Amino acid sequence: MIHSALKQILCFALFITALYACNSPTAEKQEEKGETYNADVIVYGGTSAAVTAAVQVARMGKSVIMVSPDTHLGGLSSGGLGFTDTGKKEVIGGLSREFYHRVYQEYQKEDSWKWQKKEEYGNVGQGTPAIDGENRTMWIFEPHVAEKVFEDFVKEYDIQVYRDEWLNREGGVTKETGRITSFETLSGKLFQGDMFIDATYEGDLMAEADVSYHVGREANSMYDEEWNGVQTNVFHHGHHFKSDIDPYVVPGDSTSGLLPYISSEAPGEKGSGDDKIQAYCFRMCLSNHPDNRVPFPQPEGYDPANYELLARVYDAGWNETFNKFDAIPNRKTDTNNHGPFSTDFIGMNYDYPEASYERRKEIIKEHEDYQKGLMYYLANNENVPEDVREEMSQWGLAKDEFTDNGNWPHQIYVREARRMQGAYVMSEQDVLIKKEVPKPVGMGSYALDSHNTQRYITEEGYVQNEGDIGVKPPEPYSIAYESLVPKKEECENLLVPVCVSSSHIAFGSIRMEPVFMILGQSAAAAAVLALENEVAVQELDYEILKKQLLEDEQKLTLEDSQLASK
Repeated sequence: MIHSALKQILCFALFITALYACNSPTAEKQEEKGETYNADVIVYGGTSAAVTAAVQVARMGKSVIMVSPDTHLGGLSSGGLGFTDTGKKEVIGGLSREFYHRVYQEYQKEDSWKWQKKEEYGNVGQGTPAIDGENRTMWIFEPHVAEKVFEDFVKEYDIQVYRDEWLNREGGVTKETGRITSFETLSGKLFQGDMFIDATYEGDLMAEADVSYHVGREANSMYDEEWNGVQTNVFHHGHHFKSDIDPYVVPGDSTSGLLPYISSEAPGEKGSGDDKIQAYCFRMCLSNHPDNRVPFPQPEGYDPANYELLARVYDAGWNETFNKFDAIPNRKTDTNNHGPFSTDFIGMNYDYPEASYERRKEIIKEHEDYQKGLMYYLANNENVPEDVREEMSQWGLAKDEFTDNGNWPHQIYVREARRMQGAYVMSEQDVLIKKEVPKPVGMGSYALDSHNTQRYITEEGYVQNEGDIGVKPPEPYSIAYESLVPKKEECENLLVPVCVSSSHIAFGSIRMEPVFMILGQSAAAAAVLALENEVAVQELDYEILKKQLLEDEQKLTLEDSQLASK
């Protein structure tokens, strides 16, 4: 009897132990879900900023892991945006400038010029040489060359990169006492670190860590701005309808319905805020070399009626089709949006920043289908002027680019998504040099630049675009360290160098790829120094950070950039 009772007690104890083990977050259970990976700094993202951040951590002697949702590294810099939006090049320093130096070195190789002789390539871009021999930099390049440079960085510094790893956005981030301790990806991998950097275009890690952010345009009144918010009847770049174009399926008949991609909603009061974001597109790499050109195919689901609005623009006399076929080496282009109806898919991305992964994929596919259909239409439809069709038929997708994606760019141009509301918010007051920026960690110089945000019907009954802004700062401006960090009460060990704390219109200038690389490096330096000094990123002594950044040849103020140009 005693033996039997002891046996029952023992069995019950084993049952309780097993039950506890099944419901407790033990190491054994974690092993079932996936491996655990540890580093001093975890960088989430595969963008150009993510690469420079990881390289900076490695250079400073700390361990680093890149967790990239993308398979390809470099974001837009390797995704088609080869005609770099530099602004004033003298303010580009550190690893960002080193990237463009390494691109220059690639084009010194004879085998880099397969489809064109080096001496045949036009050497002027944006007012300065594309191939700047004096400074040994190159600012205009092919996508695959940029990707090679990023991959070389990673190999040289032996950086661990986990690709196609997507943050679990449903409770995947663990925080303790105001600090991120780990995050989990959809594959079940767990990444633990002391410092974290969100270097994605979307800011998913930031959002999942419960850091404050904004999506859309703020009212001008929020930050005492002029160029934020709704900007009806403001056309800085000329990407608007310059003629009266009828918006209806049957011209003059409002009961026939609107043509595709025109909103029936009123645009809003001028200067007011909304939840709309500037348009996305793909920066296409096209070729007109007969042996390296893939003719534009008719995409699945193609409907020429989707482009009737463009036909009416042509009928009104518009003739600027090829104005943004910017030449990059080897008879290729970085083709960008131009005109009232172009590659920007206006108004079709509003839900992207907050959307699920599945919905984002749908939005990306919708943009791809729209843009592929547009190119086929331009090359084939009789409503397009004959001279345009003939010239367009000489172009196609570059056969030797994006070879694992049907020659289509692997990165959509996310011109803005979430923007952090951090310890300091950059505004047009900072960009336009109307106030002094505290604790600078890098510089920008590009115009306050917003692509169109909506397409609507005017009070007169015609179609019009809204949101096209371009205001140049009087001189290069500094970017505040505290725009890279959250409020201290929200998270003490996270830095955000892409979805920085700024207003919509200030971000329009900051959002350039050279600047993202600058801020990625600065964020990483701050992460390492905060770790070494055992402080929150918000409490890091700025003088320590400044000393490090200047040693790394970053340009922090106009004085630094002027010294660099002498």
